[in-house]
Order: sequence, then structure tokens, then C-alpha cells
Amino acid sequence: MAKTYVLDTNVLLHNPGALLTFEENDVVIPFTVIEEIDNQKKRQDEIGRNARLVSKRLDELRALGRLSSGVKLNSGGLLRIELNHQDVIDFPPGLDPGKPDNRILAIAHNLGKLDGKSVILVTKDLNLRIKADLMGIVAEDFYNDRIDYQQLYSGVAELKISSTDLDQFHREGKLKLDERQTGYPNQFYILKSSHNPSQSALARYSDGVLCPLTHGESANWGVRALNKEQKFAFELLLNDRIKVVTLVGCAGTGKTLLALAVGLERVIEQNAFSRLLVTRPVIPMGSDLGYLPGTKEEKLRPWMQPIYDNLEFLMRDCHDSYDVLQDLREKGTLEMEALTYIRGRSIPRQFIICDEAQNLSPHMIKTLVTRVGEGTKIVFTGDPEQIDHPYLDASSNGLTYLIEKLKGEELAGHVTLVKGERSKVAEMGAKLL
Repeated sequence: MAKTYVLDTNVLLHNPGALLTFEENDVVIPFTVIEEIDNQKKRQDEIGRNARLVSKRLDELRALGRLSSGVKLNSGGLLRIELNHQDVIDFPPGLDPGKPDNRILAIAHNLGKLDGKSVILVTKDLNLRIKADLMGIVAEDFYNDRIDYQQLYSGVAELKISSTDLDQFHREGKLKLDERQTGYPNQFYILKSSHNPSQSALARYSDGVLCPLTHGESANWGVRALNKEQKFAFELLLNDRIKVVTLVGCAGTGKTLLALAVGLERVIEQNAFSRLLVTRPVIPMGSDLGYLPGTKEEKLRPWMQPIYDNLEFLMRDCHDSYDVLQDLREKGTLEMEALTYIRGRSIPRQFIICDEAQNLSPHMIKTLVTRVGEGTKIVFTGDPEQIDHPYLDASSNGLTYLIEKLKGEELAGHVTLVKGERSKVAEMGAKLL
């Protein structure tokens, strides 16, 4: 039996394609959602872009018929825009019927009575789902692009093998796995002897064969790996065949520092790439980026300060690290850019680092990956448990989505960093607070 889905504004601003993902079911967009989308369309960020995209798609559908009466979708369902309904529902005391969220609740409530269909409110707003539950309205999150974060691919597995196989691995520099043990491309293994657990080795999986690490012990811009996960990270960052790298870990695990160290080594020392491009999503907390004084570089400085801190640490042996960084920027060897300004560019032969990628939506991740030109390597770092974006969580952010979607690709690699190396205080805070 077909269902009716009532969409909240945040679902469409998170994923404009949500309009067309409900198959043969009916989709209802409350009129107040159109008003809220209109209020967001002038924003110069991803939310503003998504608002404009939703408006464009609705206008295209309008050519097929009256949206107030309903337009047939290719999936077989019906999409329509519904008026307010706020005057025909008894709201609980204290619930303002004029608020947009409450007008959406009213429509969901009344459609269930009038149509006789199963009506489901789809919203990414946790509080609205709670209010819907109190009023007897079925409410769900938007699950189309959600990943089970608790089962997220870590990029690392432990494998117990016989002492004979372990000796063969050390002797021949490879070990073929049987079909039952097949892993993902570029997955890392901690090999342990089933007879003597103290005997172990680290390996990377490729084409059905386990191979020893080739870059794990390397020094990059003076930085060496301090634990096995960091060795795995170096293996991915320094392998030219792997074009997309994702590094996940809590604060202090070294994901950003390792990426920057390899980026500087590969761009400046080895000349393997023409430029190191570092970017972060700008999630405003208070004033937006455009209201800060100064040039674009001065506006970006507060958002990029963690990157500058890491770069200054890496340049600690230089006489004046600030002048060195300024010189690299003036020469175009190092570029700091907000994601807002990357859309539309084609970026060849560059080493790109996207920090705090957990604050990107799946759509924005796709936009950034499709900017990658020939000879470019892109590295995403972040912590899905520290999200500032209002419409994302650990299961729906773009970094989590990217890890899960690319885990079977030869051009991609992932590792989750687990041990804090910043300081004992930082590791204690990450674990206990």
C-alpha cells in the first residue's frame, strides 16, 4: 500500500534529490517549507545552493501540472504542495500554530485523517520527531544516505595465521590469501601467529596477496609514524596508485599532521605535485565568513588556524616559520581555500587535503571529488563524532558516506587512527571526557 511522506525543510536542504527517492509513494511538501527554502536561497554556501536547486526542480515539475493538485513522478508516486492546515487541528497548550515546524505537524496530522493513508513525517530535526511522537504522528529521519556508523569500515583487520605462513610472509615478502579470507583493496592486516601471539607482522592487501609495508617507516618532513595505524596512514599517503585517502580519528591521533607532512614532502621536496591545496568547510558559529573584516586570506585565517598551527609545528626548525609559509603562499606552492570557492574548478596535479570533512554532506563530498584532475591526490581527514553542521550526524555525514562507498575501490584507501599522540592530557581528554 502506498504511503504519504511529508518532507521537512531540512531534508531538502540536506539532499535536494530527496524529492525523487520515495519510489511509488506520495510526497507532500508543506507550503511553509517553500517559504523556508525561499529564505535560504541567497546564502552563498551549500545550504543556499541546495535551496536554489530544490526551487529549480520544483519549477521543472510545475511544467507537468499544478503542484497544488499533484504531479506524477517517474517512480509512480505523486508530488504535491499542501497548504497550511493550521486552523483545523487542536494543538496542545503552549504549541504555537504559527511556527513553521508546527504547521508541518498540522499537515501530517490532518493528512492522516483525510486521506486514510499511512502518513510519515520525514525530518532531520530530532526535536520535531519528538513533538510528532507526542502527537501520535509517525516520524522518521531521512535514511537514503545514512551509513551504520557503528559498523563503519576501519580499514584494518587482524588475521591469525600459522607460524609457517608467517615465516613465508617474512621470507618471500608476500602471502596469498584463500578465497574465504579475501579483503578489500588496500585494507591493512595485523598478522599474528596462531601458535605464538608475540610473533606478528603488518601487511597491506592487494589483488588477493598480502604485501609488507613499503612506506611505514619513512620520515616525511621530519615526521615519523608513532604507532601501527600511523604507519598504515603513511602507506596510503605515499602510494601514488591510491588517489583518494580517508583518515578518521579522534582529536590528537595525528590525522591532519600526517597528511600535511606528506603533502609538504611530496610537493616541496619531491616535486611530485605542483601545489599543496588545503581546504576546510566553513561552518559559521555566529557571524558568517562574509561579515569578517579584511581580505579573503584574513577572513579565512580564523577558520584555518588549526592548519596554520600544524604547519608552524612542521616548520619549527625554520628561522621564521611565518615568513616561510608566507613565501610558499606567494609562490603558489601552498594554497588555503574555503570549500565555497572550489566549486567549478578543475584541479590537476595537486595534493589536496580536506580537513574536518565530517562537516560535509555526501553531496558536497561528491562535488569536491569530481573537482579532482589528472595526477591529483585528495586526502579527507575528520572525526565523525565531532560534527558542527546542523543537519548532519555520525551516520549521515559525507566522510562516513565516502568511506563506505569507496572501500571496494582500488584507487581508494582508508584507515581509522585510534591512539592519541598529541599528549597524555589530550589522549586522556579524548577517552574520558
